[in-house]
Amino acid sequence: MKYLLVQEDEDGVEQLWGRCAGVEGLFVDPVPLPREILTLRGCSPDGLLSEVLAEPDVSLRSLGDVAVEVRDDQQSVQWWTLLGAVVVAQQPHPDDPARYDIVLGAGVRKDESFFELPATPRFELFAGTTVAAARAGRCSAVDGLFEPRADPAPVPMELIGCEAAEPLLVGTQRPRRWTRDRADLLVLDRHGAVMASRTVGLSITGARPSVLGDGLEDITLTDGGDDRPSPAARPVWSEWYQGPPTAPNMWAPYDAQGRAAWLDLTTRAWRVPAPRPDRSGGEYHLDGRFVTDVPGLHCAIAEALLGPGRYFGREWNAFSDCLSGGFGVAPPFTLTWHDSEVARRALADVVEDPEGRLSYFEEVVERLERGGVTVVLR
Repeated sequence: MKYLLVQEDEDGVEQLWGRCAGVEGLFVDPVPLPREILTLRGCSPDGLLSEVLAEPDVSLRSLGDVAVEVRDDQQSVQWWTLLGAVVVAQQPHPDDPARYDIVLGAGVRKDESFFELPATPRFELFAGTTVAAARAGRCSAVDGLFEPRADPAPVPMELIGCEAAEPLLVGTQRPRRWTRDRADLLVLDRHGAVMASRTVGLSITGARPSVLGDGLEDITLTDGGDDRPSPAARPVWSEWYQGPPTAPNMWAPYDAQGRAAWLDLTTRAWRVPAPRPDRSGGEYHLDGRFVTDVPGLHCAIAEALLGPGRYFGREWNAFSDCLSGGFGVAPPFTLTWHDSEVARRALADVVEDPEGRLSYFEEVVERLERGGVTVVLR
């Protein structure tokens, strides 16, 4: 059995609902969102958006993914993502020729909603939505952003060769009357340790005798969840299935997407076994030969401080949090970064700093030093 289906009870204790030999539909690409037309009103462009607007005669002016932060006078109230945003048209804003009305085509996804929408919201734009998102401007309104949208159709998942426990057994007997919420699908490595966890819906479309026989069942879940890994992550998961990494730089052969999948698996690895008290002092050595992108940088830092397959942040905010302690190593200590010029050159154009002063590499070094780390670049 390679998978466990569990659900926490009211006391936070995981209850076993079933064990399965296989899963079909664990690796899927997200369903593309329908394309929509939106208009950024009274926009003051910055960064990438400013560069794109400077070339009005160029067709297919792509912005990639754009994050929209909706704010009141004091704080963020909502976050949206405009997926695959493309500039369709632009014109000067009627009330201020120094600003623009910009027509975009994009898929629209609502990410977070913290508070009620204010009467006069402000809109901040960022190019990129994961690591190294850079400021792209601000605008006074976004026409079309708050339109009602239907939820995307769920993508099913097949649990193969399941040994159902109570109360999942009840659901397989009467799937049409089954109205449960969600559970966690735990993915085991070949040693039986949990290597990953994904949330799945517990609505059961059907159950039938398993193709594996022996009294097992194949169960179809109506909704396999929206945080499933991409098919591109499969080779990384296959490597981790053999057990937690034990040698350095095992992440290095993968591209940026594969390295991001590697980091995703480390987020659970740091909790098992329970984290040890923070160590301070001493010297650590970072092998910088393969730090050619942002995920690779975070793989290398975590490996230098804690060893192969460990976690020390997967993007800027998480990395900054880890430096505050609680993850096994805390400043002060010395970090000797070998072949640091590789990262300096590879990340020269990756900028998260809103003022555009520092590259991602330079900002990481500055954050380390500001947190009490002595950084030696070699």
